[in-house]
Amino acid sequence: MWRGHRAAAAAEGAPGPRLPPSSAAAAASAQPPAPLRLQPRESRPEVHVSIILPVHNAQCWLDDCLQSVLEQDFEGTLELSIFNDASKDKSMYIINKWKIKLETVGIRVTIGGHDSPSPRGVGFSKNQAIAQSSGSYLCFLDSDDVMMPQRVRLQYKAAVQHPNSIIGCQVKREPPNSTERYTRWINNLTSKQLITQVFTSYGPTVIMPTWFCSQEWFSQVGKFDESGKGVPEDLLFFYHHLRKGGGVFLVEQCLLLYRYHPYAATHSVLESTIWQHRVQFLEERALQHWTSFTIWNAGKQGRKLYRSLSPVNQKKVVAFCDVDENKIKKGFYSYEDSKERPKPRIPIRHFKDADPPFVICVKLCRSENYQEESGKPTPHPSAMKSQPILLKD
Repeated sequence: MWRGHRAAAAAEGAPGPRLPPSSAAAAASAQPPAPLRLQPRESRPEVHVSIILPVHNAQCWLDDCLQSVLEQDFEGTLELSIFNDASKDKSMYIINKWKIKLETVGIRVTIGGHDSPSPRGVGFSKNQAIAQSSGSYLCFLDSDDVMMPQRVRLQYKAAVQHPNSIIGCQVKREPPNSTERYTRWINNLTSKQLITQVFTSYGPTVIMPTWFCSQEWFSQVGKFDESGKGVPEDLLFFYHHLRKGGGVFLVEQCLLLYRYHPYAATHSVLESTIWQHRVQFLEERALQHWTSFTIWNAGKQGRKLYRSLSPVNQKKVVAFCDVDENKIKKGFYSYEDSKERPKPRIPIRHFKDADPPFVICVKLCRSENYQEESGKPTPHPSAMKSQPILLKD
């Protein structure tokens, strides 16, 4: 039984409820129905939302994914724009099967793709799916994820109110315990943290599979990077979106089942690549405007940040600070790999003696764990002399 879908919008283009096929039509479905005869493009109803779906060897998840498209309770007109990136499995067979079902209930389906020996990558596929789409708004969907029925409706409402923003939502992780800290971070960011925590190792503060934005704003920001495997195209687009003055908004409801599995494209991006982009963005957005700053963490991560900075910004580091007495007793950090003579020696201070502004390179949960284990109070960013930049997760 089909659930949650509605009948096609009226030919005049006004959004209207979509009704399920009649029982007689369902009985007649022993023979696959012929594809609908679509109106010419110029006479078709306006498309309010295009769901952008890149596909590469997704046969394991496509049925669940496309069922969730069918079950959307959005009352406007929907389009599903699919780009098949050289799939070698049964993905296209499944897509063609669902095309008939979706068009029967009034969801326009646009399919593009190529059958080259090798895929072109997620960035290329998303750009192609967007280029062939017609919607005023874009709803991004990964082929291994599942939307809740109210996703398009609620994010569309938010996007209309925030036209230059990327709209995200809360998620349910599958399997449930696969990335507990990450999932907790995704779902609990405040509106302020959506901006202040853009430098953390988790990447975009609203995750790519939940993105929703206007087609017009996407065009202003520009396309996804098409370099292919190993490139964090979502992170690069998110940074460029912020450079353009774009906002970030979170619908505080769980609207997506977000799957974690070893075949996910995210695993192809090296941590070192993400680190490099994060440091460059930090230098561009903050450090170039500072004359000096303190790195909070005299340990491995803080020293890594120092070594990753440009020579100009290395000279701005006046100290490391920490709560670990053993690190503080060392007195300074000597950058042995430096070509300067004498080699830079950066003081290590207790946080109470450190000067703002700060770049904090510690885990978000570390201060809580430290206090529980030691019984000693630890500082919280809100109690510090100035608002810090949080670089680590």
